[in-house]
Amino acid sequence: MKANLVSDRIGSLLRAALAAVIALCVLPAGANEALKWNDIAARAAAGGGQNPIQQTRTVAMAQAAVHDALNAIRPRYAAYYYEGPAASGGNPAAAIAAASRRVLVEVIPAFGSPQQRTDALALVEDAYRTALSAVPDGEPKQDGVAAGQAAGEAMLALRKDDGAARGAPYTPVNAPGRWRPTPNPDPPNPPITDPKLAPGMAASTLPGWGNVTPFTLLSASQYWLPGPPALTSAKYASDFNEVKTLGGQVSAARTPEQTDIARFWFEGPGAWYRVARAAVEARNLDEWASARALALASLAMADSYIAGFKIRYVYDFWRPVTAIREAADDGNDATVADPQWNSLQNTPSVSDYPSTQSLFSGAAAAALAAALGTDQVSFTITSGPPFANIKRSFTSLSQAARESADSRVYAGIHFRSACDDGLVLGQKIGLRAARSYLQPVGS
Repeated sequence: MKANLVSDRIGSLLRAALAAVIALCVLPAGANEALKWNDIAARAAAGGGQNPIQQTRTVAMAQAAVHDALNAIRPRYAAYYYEGPAASGGNPAAAIAAASRRVLVEVIPAFGSPQQRTDALALVEDAYRTALSAVPDGEPKQDGVAAGQAAGEAMLALRKDDGAARGAPYTPVNAPGRWRPTPNPDPPNPPITDPKLAPGMAASTLPGWGNVTPFTLLSASQYWLPGPPALTSAKYASDFNEVKTLGGQVSAARTPEQTDIARFWFEGPGAWYRVARAAVEARNLDEWASARALALASLAMADSYIAGFKIRYVYDFWRPVTAIREAADDGNDATVADPQWNSLQNTPSVSDYPSTQSLFSGAAAAALAAALGTDQVSFTITSGPPFANIKRSFTSLSQAARESADSRVYAGIHFRSACDDGLVLGQKIGLRAARSYLQPVGS
């Protein structure tokens, strides 16, 4: 019943957002450089050693800079930050490549190992050389590069002191309902080659991320959530027993498809950048409209992590593996402890509520639906690492978001309430971004 209510709410929110959607533009012959550079930015951020949280900030910065560079050359949508001036004859492919490169080469060196940084920078520089070699030499090329570099510089200046590099103190509390470091299943799933990391039990990830300056929200706490169900409630017992049954390392109830769904979506934000590109391609948008759609989705995804981390470090709710092993202490007669229970997949080292996977999925779906003019977009995408080459097909963006949220229950790493509430909050963030930013000029 709760899932149906959430789906109905998502549908009504999306329909409301589509009342003022722009007309779609037809993609001209030739490659869409906005799509190419979204892929490069996502791969460089992940390959450069950034965790999924940090990746969303990097990609949002690159995508907003691309959008602003194009619209400085020929204004069709309101700028996110950089408004020009730029020469009107600037080449758009050069502008896209230069904006992306400027952001990425500045951000990448702050993360990962030396080898990861070297490889990620090489990816960006190789792509940049290839992109510019395809643009004829001359003033339009020079003007396009200048516009892109200026938009990238403006974005870097804007986000220089946004709090992403600052930490925050956090000490786990060893009490019923409170998060503490979680074990990985044995063997870890996905596999972990470092024997020191394989058991799990890592410290909590980025406890200060909720203090990062949002991209589109007024504040990280602009929207709030009621919190997880009380340990003694019937709702908590229902959530507990569902994930215990469906999400275990061994489960007779979980179907093969549900296992595939858990594996498909485990990648995190990378899957949604692929969804965004597939949806944009399906609508045949030109580079301006493509850049707008990709920017809105990316900005909303970044804000989903910021808002989600602000909330989760307030409620500090335990993960299913801890809850199930220690259920004897939760005060609920409808839950039964299993000290040997393992989740299907490795539990991320951060508290349960809300599920940020559900948050950024809902946000991306809502922002894309508003930008594209419809939620009803059919597409097929293939998963990336760590469970690569699984294909899933969808007939709408909201269907993909719902499945992404459900995947965390099948994986045994989130309670249902964390997923459902996260999905609804993500929709609010995505719709706000699409309504408030990058509007058509003159609207």
